[in-house]
Amino acid sequence: MPARKTAAKATAKTTTRTGKRRGPAAARGPEPKGALLDPRADLASLAAKVEQAGGGIVGGYRDPFAGTPLILALLPIGKVEPTPFQRDLSRTHAERLAAAIGAAGVFLDPVIAVAGQDGFWSPNGRHRLAAAKSLGQRAITALVTDDPALAYRILALNTEKAHNLRDKALEAIRMARALAKEQPRSKEGDHAAAFESPHLLTIGAAYDQRSRFAGSSYQSMLKRVDRYLDGTLTAALRQRDQWATRLLDIDDRVAKHVATLQEMGFKSPYLRQVVVARCNPVRWIPAKRGETKPPMPTGEALTRMAANVRKFEPKSVRPGDLALVAAVAPED
Repeated sequence: MPARKTAAKATAKTTTRTGKRRGPAAARGPEPKGALLDPRADLASLAAKVEQAGGGIVGGYRDPFAGTPLILALLPIGKVEPTPFQRDLSRTHAERLAAAIGAAGVFLDPVIAVAGQDGFWSPNGRHRLAAAKSLGQRAITALVTDDPALAYRILALNTEKAHNLRDKALEAIRMARALAKEQPRSKEGDHAAAFESPHLLTIGAAYDQRSRFAGSSYQSMLKRVDRYLDGTLTAALRQRDQWATRLLDIDDRVAKHVATLQEMGFKSPYLRQVVVARCNPVRWIPAKRGETKPPMPTGEALTRMAANVRKFEPKSVRPGDLALVAAVAPED
């Protein structure tokens, strides 16, 4: 009987946790025929920029999600440049993309083009632009907008090649530096949608100083303690650079411990993660669901971590520690 009651309770708990499936969201956006626009009449200013650049207008419409007015156009390829804070070009990926376009015999994926004073910026088309140029295309298909905010929505819009941590972090800090020049009195939190997460800014500042930094090893700790700063972007960037310098100093000390472990006969690729996990000052502080207040400030966490790294003893590492870390190691 007790066993049956236990099983019944377990079943009841499982049933309780299972919520109703959500149905489709309420209808939104314009009807298909109602979404069509006359670019030269309804989007005269934007249409004029396209034509002044030597572009050809295919049509205009309101996007099916929020009704944002857009122009579908063919733009001279020399008039479209990737935003300067995008991730670095991968020649290998651009060449593969060019080969795929050549094999298909048609360019099917428009870039987003944000109208500026001297041309157009694309927040999501660096590799497509490079591929199109290598194929000798004179023009590129683009969805044209005059909303400058979209130029800073790289992480949400760039779907042509998955971002790794380094890509995301470098783009976040590059956007922050650009925005600090354009809007110096704004704060980090004002651009949260563009940055995605505050810890990416600190990791990005570290990658900016050292390209081969192993950022994924520190991501778990920084996610717990890093928050958007209250000061202006200019002041926040100075703080991020200081934290990045301290993080790199910690990483240098970690690298020495890794070298010692290798001399002791350990061959695992997860040695760095083991050392960092042991020195993580928030490792044993339980994370609360929906945690908004950090368990400690970022500066304090870095101070404690530096002290833990100095006291770390490589001889305390056991083979089982490596197996545990390997099971949960994040991608860099």
